[in-house]
Amino acid sequence: MELLINEALEFEKAKMSHMSTSDRVVASREAKRLILAINEIYKQNKDHSLMDIMKRLTAKKKKIEVRLKGRLV
Repeated sequence: MELLINEALEFEKAKMSHMSTSDRVVASREAKRLILAINEIYKQNKDHSLMDIMKRLTAKKKKIEVRLKGRLV
């Protein structure tokens, strides 16, 4: 669990500028993997700090996906 949280925090700190499209796809998948793994732990112990981490990762994932899909006009 500790390793997973550290991995999520490192992902959150990582710079997302100047990424190629394939890098963004990989980052989006990594965010999804982390969110789902943390969610499984959250279901067992209901720790609110885990929910906060998941919310921040979800926000970062959404930003990546907006950049991938392009903005609708």
